[in-house]
Parts: sequence; structure tokens; C-alpha cells
Amino acid sequence: MKLTDSIIKAAKPKDKRYNLADGKGLVLLIQPNGQKAWRMRYYFNENENMLSLGFYPAVSLAAARLEHARFKQLLAQGIDPSENRKEQKRQAAIAAENSFELVARQWWNHWKHDKNERHAGYTIRRMEADIFTVIGAKPVNDITAAQLIAMIRKVESRGALDKQSEY
Repeated sequence: MKLTDSIIKAAKPKDKRYNLADGKGLVLLIQPNGQKAWRMRYYFNENENMLSLGFYPAVSLAAARLEHARFKQLLAQGIDPSENRKEQKRQAAIAAENSFELVARQWWNHWKHDKNERHAGYTIRRMEADIFTVIGAKPVNDITAAQLIAMIRKVESRGALDKQSEY
């Protein structure tokens, strides 16, 4: 039987946790404390696995079904959804380590040593005000020329074209 929002909302906790099945491996786990968690049961390489899809109501029935369908597509391609999720997290961590801001700050720390302290301070403050707020969190490899041009145009629009050297 397919789940509906009214069935889910009416599900009450019991002494032991139990599942409400939506079909094809998608279940809603009801905990004794009342917490409701989406789970996907699947088989990969003849092993049964369980994958968490989030908590209801933060993850709606429709969203859980979409995620379930996406993971089913991965399985059809011979990809373990759990391993795929772990790889995506690893890639996101690598991207975060290579954010423009982190790379720029590493450059600045190396660059500033033979510069006037005041000039080095201006440089990092300008980057903090004008660059990091726009592209600082983006992985370096994902920054496009269009994004750089838009950022430069924003700085130009306020008349900050150049800072005369005072050093």
C-alpha cells in the first residue's frame, strides 16, 4: 500500500520501532520517541543494505520518493548508492579545501612577506570585501570567466578602479 501524508501523520509511536512501507524498498521508520525517518532497503552484490534518506517532515513523502527513484537509477547502472553518496561527500570536502578563499589566503600568506605591512593589509581587506563575498566559497575549478567579470563590474560600479600606491 502506498503511503500518503495523512497515513504518515497519523502514525503513532509504539514501544518498539516499526516500518511503514511505501513500496519497492522505501520505508518510513517510526521510532518509539516519535521520530520518523525515511529509509531505503536495497540489494547490491547480493547483500542487503539500508540507506537513510532523511527525517519526516523535513524530507517530505514526495522528496523521499524522488531520492528513492534517483538511487534506484544508480542501482540500475551498477552503482552502489551508499558508496556514491560517500564519494560525493569526499568530492565536496575536496572542493571545500580548494575554495577560492582558502587558496587566495594561502597565496596572500606567501606573498605578503616582502611587502609593506600596510599594502599587505589593504590587499587582504580588499579581497575580503570584494572577492570572498562573491566567489570565496566556490571551488577554484568551478569559477567561470563570467563570474569574475561580474565581480569586477560590481567593484567598478562603485568607482573603486585603482588604489594609488602610497608606500
